[in-house]
Amino acid sequence: MIYTVTFNPALDYVMRPISLCEGQTCRSASEELYFGGKGINVSVVLKNLSVPSRALGFIAGFTGKALEKHLKESGIDTDFIELESGLTRINVKLKGERETEINAQGPHIDKAAIELLFEKLDALKEGDTLVLSGSVPPALPAYIYADIMARLSGRGVRFAVDAAGALLERTLAYKPFLIKPNLSELSEIYAAPLSSESDIVAAAKALQSAGAQNVLVSLGADGALLLDAAGEIYVEKAYKGRAVNTVGAGDSMLAAFLAAANRGSGYALKFANAAGAACAFSPSLPTKAEIENIMKNEN
Repeated sequence: MIYTVTFNPALDYVMRPISLCEGQTCRSASEELYFGGKGINVSVVLKNLSVPSRALGFIAGFTGKALEKHLKESGIDTDFIELESGLTRINVKLKGERETEINAQGPHIDKAAIELLFEKLDALKEGDTLVLSGSVPPALPAYIYADIMARLSGRGVRFAVDAAGALLERTLAYKPFLIKPNLSELSEIYAAPLSSESDIVAAAKALQSAGAQNVLVSLGADGALLLDAAGEIYVEKAYKGRAVNTVGAGDSMLAAFLAAANRGSGYALKFANAAGAACAFSPSLPTKAEIENIMKNEN
């Protein structure tokens, strides 16, 4: 079973303003509401690929109840912890000539709630996969993912981590099966621009030397690169198409890689790259048919 953890899920409210006029009343041409958060997005894409998963994490208030209700109605298996106060956040995405995002902080998660999560995670067993994905609320320490992995270490649980900065770096000692930094996050870790493929490979090898088994780097408009556990390097160019949605593209890549990992590194990267493109070319998270259709095209 694959389990996903989302500390800070969200309702993404997408508005398409006719024009952005700072300091004035602006009007929107259309709006959409999406229920997600990085781990939840992974669970949704896994369901679309007929791979079972269970979404764990924290919800709060009426927005949290709406999120849980929507996921259950969509056939997603959930086991959230409901917090006593606060609201599951609403993120505002303004999509015009340029894309602007305003992300909320999210509710406070206390020690008792964290302990409840740990107790749920204690049920994981050998062969299970745990996806730790996304940011955590500011009040939580940057070692929370590492704490989870330390608690489950030695049980044969496979870890996949999609996080940035210290939140990612502190997990490397526990040898995650997969990490998925994007190019910006990889550059941030090494405090230097990575302007060539050799630079990216060198940075990925440094993360592998620190403990990561497979390093999947999403390169946005330039495709994706994988340094696999055997030390082999695979590169996929980006697919051609009109990008209409960047939200969830990295999560789609992660889910697709896990779904296809047993078919070999080369195929898993190709499938993951197509999933990211299918998400970018669509207003919502991709289906299996959309991913397979993308793979038929030259990239």
